[in-house]
Amino acid sequence: MNERPRIKICGLKDADTIGLMDGLPFHEMGFVFAPSKRQVVPEDAALLVQAAKQLHAADGQPPQTVGVFVNASAEELRHAVSTAGLDVVQLHGEESADYCRRVKQELGVDVWKVFSIKPEMSAPQQPASEKLAPYEGAVDAVLIDTAGGGTGVAFNWEVIAEYRNAANAIGVPLYVAGGLHPGNVTELLDGYMPDGIDVSSGVETDGHKDINKIRLFVGKVIER
Repeated sequence: MNERPRIKICGLKDADTIGLMDGLPFHEMGFVFAPSKRQVVPEDAALLVQAAKQLHAADGQPPQTVGVFVNASAEELRHAVSTAGLDVVQLHGEESADYCRRVKQELGVDVWKVFSIKPEMSAPQQPASEKLAPYEGAVDAVLIDTAGGGTGVAFNWEVIAEYRNAANAIGVPLYVAGGLHPGNVTELLDGYMPDGIDVSSGVETDGHKDINKIRLFVGKVIER
């Protein structure tokens, strides 16, 4: 694992905010295609992706663009990827390893698989190694998030170590999402060392992305 985790800022909806992120050392930018208050359609996302590709992010490179989907059909994924020009699809539903493998092969994009954690859960009901093992070779990253996604609620971080070990065992990084914000990200990184972090509602004010909170969040990560 790298000492400094990868940073994904998710749920962007307007090009003005994206433009203000130029120079910030983050790695991925997420766009939500699933039903959500942050949902965008592929045609609008194409303009946002175009804006993202103009940025100088981590290492002076544009961020990777990630589309967030829940139980989308192969045709929906194909349309979104081709229309918006996505680099990654992030699958939050009940997608099987075989489905992830087909998407990866047929669409030529990276695939991230999300596993939901109930807020009160202190240990995985099914061992993380068993849950993740079928996805070896089918996904490029694993992400764990609070059940429901985009809730702003954190799960019990004690499960992170087991998922990190299981993800690393199949050769992929583990990202953590769910209830992260500038006030708790240092605690997460110091105590649990995920490979990547994913923030959305924690860098918003009144439901809209707040560039000052985004800058603060990224700063907290890179200064540790």
